[in-house]
Amino acid sequence: MDAELVTRIANNPNYKALKTKRTRFGWWLTLVMMIAYYGFILLVAFNKSFLSQKLGAGVMTMGIPIGFGVIVFTIVITAYYVNRANREFDALSDAIAKELLK
Repeated sequence: MDAELVTRIANNPNYKALKTKRTRFGWWLTLVMMIAYYGFILLVAFNKSFLSQKLGAGVMTMGIPIGFGVIVFTIVITAYYVNRANREFDALSDAIAKELLK
């Protein structure tokens, strides 16, 4: 890639905005996911009695729906990221490309 093009991209205000927004959003989602995942792991490690409580008369315990919830939560926040990336981040990327083609 041409050094001048790299400099123009790096100095572009839309690129700076894209980089800042995407990085901040990515770290926020990472933090939320780590809280959910490690919260479940901490429950497994330190509160087995809570997770082993039976739900109804069957064999299902509290741990199964909570673990399933962590998996579903992962899918939901991934879909949220993709939606926001398609709406906001792609628009900024397109604006950067249009400005550089001038």
